[in-house]
Amino acid sequence: MKLFSKKPHQLEPLAKQLRLDILNMVYAAHSGHLGGSLSNLDIIISLYYSDIFNFDRDHFVLSAGHTCLSHYAVLASLGKFPKKLLNTYTEINSIIQGHESTDVPGVEFSSGALGQGLSFAAGLALGDKDHHTICLTSDGEHDEGQIWEAIMFANKYHLGNLINIVDCNKFQIDGSTADIMPTDELAAKYLRFGWTVTSVNGHNYHDLHKAIVKAKNSSIYPACIIAHTTLAKGISFMEKDYHYHDIKDMSEDIYLKAKHELDR
Repeated sequence: MKLFSKKPHQLEPLAKQLRLDILNMVYAAHSGHLGGSLSNLDIIISLYYSDIFNFDRDHFVLSAGHTCLSHYAVLASLGKFPKKLLNTYTEINSIIQGHESTDVPGVEFSSGALGQGLSFAAGLALGDKDHHTICLTSDGEHDEGQIWEAIMFANKYHLGNLINIVDCNKFQIDGSTADIMPTDELAAKYLRFGWTVTSVNGHNYHDLHKAIVKAKNSSIYPACIIAHTTLAKGISFMEKDYHYHDIKDMSEDIYLKAKHELDR
């Protein structure tokens, strides 16, 4: 796979197009987890559209599998599979389903149940010390006890080749993380568990790039990047509204209003 190296300002038009692709998938399928897919898109773009990692050798694990729309959009843009397959999202017999699986070219982990991805990533990192494993989790996933078991495991085995990026959009399906299960001082918790921690704006490509390079250079300790993001980033009337975490039967009016914002 050819590695792409783009300057931060060159990624903005790409991100706008991929947000439109995600919106089109949800509208065509009449459902989809839009909010988290739009909040973590810039993180995934930063990983794949750089020369920091080579995902023919390094590993990427999307733990919150319901946010796979963004991963699909990026993989299709890189030519891992024909872009026309995005139009088959959630259709019977399509490989492009609501939770991603290894049937999709470029996907290494079949994800669905929340909290399991970091354990899988830790195992990959332990088994392949010569390459890096990057896991993308959500802040809501930190409600799961298995996340904390994996955090302890990674520290015990000095997995300096493991990076966990937390998409911290502060919402989950039933409301805000602050109301449902507060994860206050998440950075401090990771530090106490023996990880290095960096907090960044999860929509700023320059900051993300610096944080990812710094995490890659952590040779002894596992690294956590807490990426502060906005739910449903890019569509102003959906942003920070947990009702857009998961959309069912999007109306044409809502679709056209959102499309107009992205086109503009």
